[in-house]
Amino acid sequence: MSTAQQVPDILSSEFAANPYPSYRVMRDTAPLIWHEATRSYLVSRYEDVERVFKDRAGEFTTDNYAWQIEPVHGKTILQLSGREHAVRRALVAPAFRGSDLERKFLPVIERNARELIDAFRHTGSADLVADFATRLPVDVIADMLGLDKGDHDRFHRWYTAVIAFLGNLSGEPEVTAAGERTRVEFAEYMLPIIRDRRRNPGDDLLSALCAAEVDGVRMSDEDVKAFCSLLLAAGGETTDKAIAGIVANLLLHPDQLAAVRADRSLIPRAFAETLRFTPPVHMIMRQSATEVQLSGGTVPAGATVTCLIGAANRDDSRYAHPDRFDIFRDDLTTTTAFSAAADHLAFALGRHFCVGALLAKAEVETGVGQLLDAMPDMRLADGFVPAERGVFTRGPQTLPVCFTPPTGTPPQ
Repeated sequence: MSTAQQVPDILSSEFAANPYPSYRVMRDTAPLIWHEATRSYLVSRYEDVERVFKDRAGEFTTDNYAWQIEPVHGKTILQLSGREHAVRRALVAPAFRGSDLERKFLPVIERNARELIDAFRHTGSADLVADFATRLPVDVIADMLGLDKGDHDRFHRWYTAVIAFLGNLSGEPEVTAAGERTRVEFAEYMLPIIRDRRRNPGDDLLSALCAAEVDGVRMSDEDVKAFCSLLLAAGGETTDKAIAGIVANLLLHPDQLAAVRADRSLIPRAFAETLRFTPPVHMIMRQSATEVQLSGGTVPAGATVTCLIGAANRDDSRYAHPDRFDIFRDDLTTTTAFSAAADHLAFALGRHFCVGALLAKAEVETGVGQLLDAMPDMRLADGFVPAERGVFTRGPQTLPVCFTPPTGTPPQ
């Protein structure tokens, strides 16, 4: 097994600026690294990350979430296993797939995307991160839950603090304190709403979560609150970066952008390739239940394993020309890219595969489609080159674009 001294450290400024060369060195020469600062084993090869996520042999658990996410969310579905996990997932999953998603939430996504674009469609310029990507997923989730979208800034501040807590690999005390404070503030905000929704249910996701029952089990107020907290943070941050990422990737590849403009059915392909090429989440942790042999060495029982999704998704033993953005590649299956059978790793795999994957797909398809409709000649602002930022989660922090505004008087 290798030590972290052989490659740029994941907490270094060099790594933060561009982790992909470091990922290549890890995969080729140090596929298993003990990282002292995070007290975890870094795993970078596709076959190993896939094995950890699928966990067919019961070798890995999500026990790490007790210290990693419970301090900010409370105990969530991510920490559960066995029947307890299966029942809780059955309680929440129906809202995020099939007829419920299409009937209830697709109109919500379409309306929120249109409202955001209406604010800039007549101006000729926009920052697609600040004006659209950071707002759409949070507005959609607030709408779905029946919360006041006027509280958007508060939601955004909370989920930013939560994501900073999760990505606080160097253990900065003020980041930890801000994350823990968010748990208290969110509970004070949500629990009275949950109690009211139990007494006065409506046609919204929060009411559905309060009423859902499987095998005689219902979610407690704390269960519902923790899931809503998780939904805002995970659904906000990741979809935010996915929208910015797909638009940035297409703008940097004009031929592929032209193909998507001409055929909107290619948007899911472009999204799947974005999830592989520039995933919003670069690291997901698990805990070893037993001693496990992986490429490069042995992980002892009870250890934290940091799965480097950003590295595994560019493994040349799995993908041809992995450092090339190509929506037409034939080694990435679009039809399964948003299910537990995905062959990229951005949503994890196995029983803890992201429950919101189809919601994210609907938001990206709708959002990107409406952006292309509103800005047929959308282009990057003069001289601007998109750049990813972040280590734990990663994406463009700003994405200024120009376009020709429609003729006529803008609506008042």
